[in-house]
Amino acid sequence: MISAYQLAASQPWLIQREALETVLSVAQRYGDAEALETKLGRPLDNARTVTMRDGVAVIPVTGPIFRYANLFTAISGATSTQVLATDIQAALDNPYVKAIVLDFDTPGGVATSINELAEQIAAGRERKPIKAYVGGAAASAGYWLASATGEIVVSETALLGSIGVLMSYIDSRERDAKAGLKQVDIVSSQSPDKRIDPDTDEGRAKVQAMVDGLATVFVDAVARNRSVTAETVMADFGRGGVLLGQQAIKAGMADRIGSLESVIAELAGSASNSTRNKPMGNTKGQVTVSSTDDLRNALAAGHTADQITIASNEQAVAAARAAGVEDGKQTATDTAVAAERTRIADIQALARKGFESQAQAAINNGDSPEAFAMTVLKAAKDRGITLDAIGQDAPAAAAHSRPTDDSGKPAATLNTRDVYARRAQASSNKGATL
Repeated sequence: MISAYQLAASQPWLIQREALETVLSVAQRYGDAEALETKLGRPLDNARTVTMRDGVAVIPVTGPIFRYANLFTAISGATSTQVLATDIQAALDNPYVKAIVLDFDTPGGVATSINELAEQIAAGRERKPIKAYVGGAAASAGYWLASATGEIVVSETALLGSIGVLMSYIDSRERDAKAGLKQVDIVSSQSPDKRIDPDTDEGRAKVQAMVDGLATVFVDAVARNRSVTAETVMADFGRGGVLLGQQAIKAGMADRIGSLESVIAELAGSASNSTRNKPMGNTKGQVTVSSTDDLRNALAAGHTADQITIASNEQAVAAARAAGVEDGKQTATDTAVAAERTRIADIQALARKGFESQAQAAINNGDSPEAFAMTVLKAAKDRGITLDAIGQDAPAAAAHSRPTDDSGKPAATLNTRDVYARRAQASSNKGATL
C-alpha cells in the first residue's frame, strides 16, 4: 500500500516550499492515510463547505490543494479541486445564487487539475459574477485559480504570487542502507525514461524540462486571465516569490484593497450583473417564489424569511394563463402549418398537364383540393376534354402496382369507353332478338 508520505512526495506541486514541508511532515507523521479514519470518525463525503449569504455563494479555498477529497485532505485542512469544482458548478446552476466569492487562504497545491478548474471558473464568469478575496495567501496554484476570476480583492496583509512549479525528490537511500534495506528497480528496456535518476545530469535535465513546461502553461494562463503578457508575468509578478497586498495591486496581480464583507455586500446588491434568467426581486436581496421548489432553492441560496415573498394567487393564475396562451398559439401554428402542407400536396397530386395555372391559382387562393378538382372538371368540359383524356395524361401506374389475375397476367380493367360499348352491344342484341 502506498503511504500518504510516498504519495505526497512523488508528484509535482504548485505550492510554497514551507507549506510543502508541512504537508510532507504531516504525511510522514501519520503514515497510512486510510488508518486515520478511526481518529476522525466521520465520512469524507461531508467535507464540502459552502456558505450562502443574501444570494452570494462564499466558497473557501483554504490549505494545501489536492485533486481528490480523502482522509489526508481532511486532516491537513486541505481543499480538493474535485469538491471545489462541484461546489462552483452547484452555485452556477442554482437560479437563486446571484454571484460567487472564492475566499482564498492557500499556499498552493498539486499541479494536476488546476488548469481545468481555472478554465471552469473563467467560463463561469459568463453566467454569474465570480470574484476572489484573498485575506491570507493565494500562492502558486491558489493564485492560478484566483487569476481566473473577474476581480481579485485583497487585504493589506495578503500574499500573492509564488508563480512557478516545484518538484521534490526524496533520497532515502542512505537511510535505507542504515536499516539494511536495498531497493532494486528493473525497468523495461523500451522505457528508459520511466525511472529518471535526478542525481545524474541527464536525469536532472529531463525533470527540469518537465517542470519548465508546466511552468510555461502556468505563466501563459495567468497572463491571459490578467490581460497582460507572459513577459510581464515573469518580470513583475514576483519572479516566483510573493508580493504583499498593495505591492500586488501595483504590479497588476490584484485589483484593489477590500474586505470579504464588503465584497459580499457589493455582490448581494448587484443582481443586474448576472446574465442568467432567474425570478429575483429587487437589489436588496428580495425574491418572489411561486412554488415549493422555488422556496427550497431560495432558502438554499441563503435568503432569509423576511427576504422571501410568496407570489399571490392572482400572480400565479396570470402566469399560468400566459403560459397556456403561448402554448395554445404554438399548437395552433403547428396544426395550421401541417394542414397547409397537406392541402398543397393534395392539389399537386390532382394537377394534370395543361392545368398548371389552375393548380397554382388554387394554391395561392387557399382553395381546398375538392374545389380544385371541380375547377379542373369544369375547365376540361369547357375545352371539350373528356375524363379519359385527363386520365391518359396522368402518369402510368408502376408495374408492381398494376392489378393482376390469378395467373399473374394483367387483369382486365374497366373504363367509361368499355361501359358505353357494352351497353351499346346489349341494346343491339336486344333489338335483334325482338
